[in-house]
Amino acid sequence: MERAQEQAAAGGQDGPAPRPGTTGTALELLVHGVGGTTPGEMLDDPRTVRITGDDVAAVFRRAEDADAESRPGDHRGRPVPEAYVWCNLTSGNGTRALWLLLLPFMVVNLAHWMRPAASGRIRTVRLYGLLVRLTGLTLTVLLVAAACEVALDLAAWQCAGTRACAERHSWLGFLSPAVSGGGWWSPPGRRLALAAVVPAALTGLLWFLSLRTWSAYESQRPPAGGGESDPDAARTALGRPGFWYGRRLVARLRAAHTAAALVTVAAALTAPAARFDRAPGGPALLDILGRLLAAALAACAVAVVGAVCRRGRSERRLDHGLDVRLVRWLPLAALALLVLALLYAGWDRPGWTSAGRLPGDAAFGGITLVQGLLVVALAAVAHLLHRIRPDRRAAMYGLGGPAVAMLACALGGVMSGGVAQRVSDWLDGTGAFLDGPPVLLTWQASVIPPLLAVVLALSAWLAHRAWRLARAERAAVARDYPGEPGDTERTRRIARARALAALTDRGPRVVAVVSATTLLLGSGALAGALITGRTPAGAADGTPAFVQGAAETAQALGSWLIGLGFVLLVTCGRRAYKDASTRRTIGILWDVGTFWPRAAHPFAPPCYAERAVPDLTWRMATWTRATGGRLVISGHSQGSVLAAAAAWQLATAERKRVALLTYGSPLERLYGRWFPAHFGPDALGSLHRDVDCWRNLYRLTDPIGGPVGLPGDRGPAVDREPLKDPLAYGRTEHHPLPAPILGHSDYQADPAFAEERQRLLARLRPDVPAPRHTGQESVPGADSGPQGCSGRSSA
Repeated sequence: MERAQEQAAAGGQDGPAPRPGTTGTALELLVHGVGGTTPGEMLDDPRTVRITGDDVAAVFRRAEDADAESRPGDHRGRPVPEAYVWCNLTSGNGTRALWLLLLPFMVVNLAHWMRPAASGRIRTVRLYGLLVRLTGLTLTVLLVAAACEVALDLAAWQCAGTRACAERHSWLGFLSPAVSGGGWWSPPGRRLALAAVVPAALTGLLWFLSLRTWSAYESQRPPAGGGESDPDAARTALGRPGFWYGRRLVARLRAAHTAAALVTVAAALTAPAARFDRAPGGPALLDILGRLLAAALAACAVAVVGAVCRRGRSERRLDHGLDVRLVRWLPLAALALLVLALLYAGWDRPGWTSAGRLPGDAAFGGITLVQGLLVVALAAVAHLLHRIRPDRRAAMYGLGGPAVAMLACALGGVMSGGVAQRVSDWLDGTGAFLDGPPVLLTWQASVIPPLLAVVLALSAWLAHRAWRLARAERAAVARDYPGEPGDTERTRRIARARALAALTDRGPRVVAVVSATTLLLGSGALAGALITGRTPAGAADGTPAFVQGAAETAQALGSWLIGLGFVLLVTCGRRAYKDASTRRTIGILWDVGTFWPRAAHPFAPPCYAERAVPDLTWRMATWTRATGGRLVISGHSQGSVLAAAAAWQLATAERKRVALLTYGSPLERLYGRWFPAHFGPDALGSLHRDVDCWRNLYRLTDPIGGPVGLPGDRGPAVDREPLKDPLAYGRTEHHPLPAPILGHSDYQADPAFAEERQRLLARLRPDVPAPRHTGQESVPGADSGPQGCSGRSSA
């Protein structure tokens, strides 16, 4: 055993190889939830060794069980416990804090997976995915356009072209013709060419991060022969063998988005120079070159859109191929056009001076208009899919995806407008030197105060709703603890915890209102900018005093808020980079948001499940094949989602040897409602029928976990009745101190957890028949009759 421990601790490689043949030993595989934990806490033993895996994700055992395969006789009466620790996939080092800046990309990627469940409408489903991918493309263009606005327009064009501003910021002095005395970099074209390095470097960074995270997280191949031949695999795409291996699509989208970003930078360089060349008396040769370059950029943009419009994910098989020509040549072509744009813009043009703003209003207005049209079209397609196969539990009647896509566009607008407004305020401290960012960004900032007013109204409504629910729950608390002496404060505290947990179910309504309000206000801002061509305060000139005052207040307050929001986002990321506790909190956000593969945006934070699900699938499959034993996979919170996804990836015969224990699980409450095509009733029902047994535990005070709630015609019920929380109302012999309200944590503290766990483990003993329900409980304290598992044997 010492040699096995040394082997496991030395390099984290596979532990002792199992002996040939089958031993029938049972395995209990524990999967933690959001936030992570340590192997010692999961296994209730400080002495643990790593059996397989690396520093990012690994399987651990107790030291005494390190060589359990070689001693099957010692585990006849109990299973071998193992802990799968995956928290470093999302909250490991400080660089993950910078993923906050990629939040809009993550949100639009979620919208891809929120489509309604529908069968037989392949083209409509593909159209839904196409619209989301195009929306993601606009977010990339928006981000790079914002970087161009800051570097090219505000810094190189406006500030460096204004003597007072350049003198205030000495680092821009060598670009200013008035300060440097006409230095080599002082012509406007060369200033713009130098400033273009900033958005080009940002594009290179996004490309590098996407490529690096793919190699580190998502290149794990699932085991062959999983759900490919499973007749029920069509009930959810998560059972398809290629679901967790999207190598080809991510590579193609990465090439397309990189090219789109480079084309955006090249267009920002070409447009002002071409406008000067087309003016009367401009250089004829440069005018021709500018027109040819603009045509080449348009052709490259068409090629980018064509690459995004090509067929999406291939999930029914492992797709090892790559679109080599597209992946290699499309970014290189865009890079070549950028180099030509640098040379074209940097050409000496006598008489060219910088004044006013660069022509950015049309660009930002076009992006905003396209995003609005895409979201409306996406809503129409989602509504059609929902009507084909209505699901009353689906969030927002199937419109969750379009609503979330709208929020992603709003986040992109806030971040782009925020950085532009903040840099403009920093460069122009008095507000008298520069014209500032494009008018549309000012209008978008001006609608932030009314949007916040709507959010505050929703918060007030939620608070009132929680107060009413808490009052209604007091009677239920009294019924759940009969015979206890009344304690008003204790009852209120328990009722309040239940009421606050129930607010999770109001999430779709909140998202619907915020998304609809954002669409309306954004449309109004776009219309105001296009019609007036002036800022809100300028457009209000000549109106009554109270209207003009309101416009000025909204503009000033909105500009301040949007800049503050961006600063807070950056500050949070910087704090998380240095502070482990804050980094852990951000890691929890990624646990929920990056479960899904990158199907709509290649620059989104990486999908940890493309590493975790194959890990779990490989572990379960190799165990059952090598030992012939069964196993219980026990998942808490997000761990239950990983456990279900891994079970779907198993072959049918292997799935029959798996029992599933979930607690605090968001499988139906969150995933089933927001992702009905993949976690809907049909998908969860098929999982219930395929595994040997499935039991689910939840509390009414848990804001995340909830019942699975499968219809009764799908076999024995999965859910146990809600666990009591707290375990005791007052002080008792077993609880001499007040029992805490646990909510989403520490399910193992409830005796019901041990009962259900013991029942599942008893079914896995090879020398003991599976307990059958004969009117008496097979395991002390366990439910009987229709509330338990079916008692079928799948050995």
